[in-house]
Amino acid sequence: MSFKIAASPHAHQRRTTQQVMRWVYVALIPGLLVQSYFFGFGVWLQITLALFTAWLAEAACMALRGRSVSHAWQDHTAIVTAVLLAISIPSLAPWWIIVIGTAFSIIVVKHVYGGVGQNLFNPAMAGYVLLLISFPVQMTSWPVPQQLALYSITLQDTAQLIFTGFTGAGYSLEQLRMGIDGVTMATPLDSLRTDLSQALTVSEATSKAIFASALGGVGWAWLNMAFLLGGLVLVKVRVISWHIPGGMLLGLLLPALLMSWFYPDQSVGPLLHALSGATMLGAFFIATDPVTAATSNRGRLYFGLLIGLLVFIIRTWGGYPDAVAFAVLLANMVVPVIDKYTQPIAYGHGGKL
Repeated sequence: MSFKIAASPHAHQRRTTQQVMRWVYVALIPGLLVQSYFFGFGVWLQITLALFTAWLAEAACMALRGRSVSHAWQDHTAIVTAVLLAISIPSLAPWWIIVIGTAFSIIVVKHVYGGVGQNLFNPAMAGYVLLLISFPVQMTSWPVPQQLALYSITLQDTAQLIFTGFTGAGYSLEQLRMGIDGVTMATPLDSLRTDLSQALTVSEATSKAIFASALGGVGWAWLNMAFLLGGLVLVKVRVISWHIPGGMLLGLLLPALLMSWFYPDQSVGPLLHALSGATMLGAFFIATDPVTAATSNRGRLYFGLLIGLLVFIIRTWGGYPDAVAFAVLLANMVVPVIDKYTQPIAYGHGGKL
């Protein structure tokens, strides 16, 4: 008999890693289309830069480790990391932001730990946190949804802004973040955090234009629903199980519901938590990384619950309005403990003699 040693994920299904990753690409399409509709063409330029950087970093690391460079992209894991990071950052961020983040994700988080299947932390989220801590201004400068923007920009303007910092007409990113009411706009979660910290009530905080006719903010609600649709497709075709996304949403929305009951003036409801920020992207595409998540179904449920609870805690009392990346990395650290206490008991070893 011959045995083949392979890196995780060890999925019990008749699909190769490449086929699984292709399903992830397909499921991401609705979210990518909605994101580009509301926030412009920048998302596609960021993805292009991320893919090019990931390809160079992956090939260089494989060559330095004495591995075949031609096999660098066969498992598609570097592609998924690059795409997830690219859609997590502001679409008009300077070009060097995505280059630094992608290079860190591939070189340090993935290959320093041994390559595919050996990394302890989610590469895309580790790269995101590095960027957020190192470059907070650039990483929190999300563009205004085009429906609320004072200025409209073309694809050429987008490219010039990403590579030079100014559009062809001379507008900077800060000027383009001006809304139709002449006020520089933040993301819904960031706006809520700022207003609640200044003793405004929830109803007062949600009276701004960014929340007009939208449960989770203009653009953000549709974006989360698009990622939810793609995530349900992954569950339907059994690329992922329901345990992690279900646990994460329960861990986030149940405390949000209770807080909104007891503190209605200072706590937003579960719908806004569900449809704002990176909630659905995190639940179905990021937390479900098979390498860094728990292995058993019960462990995955606890893992998801922990992420959801951490997201709620950080959003409510922490220093960052959207906490998905931090929550995922913190939960990654707890995976060995979760696996230790949730592994199924082997047949014949579960009872007492």
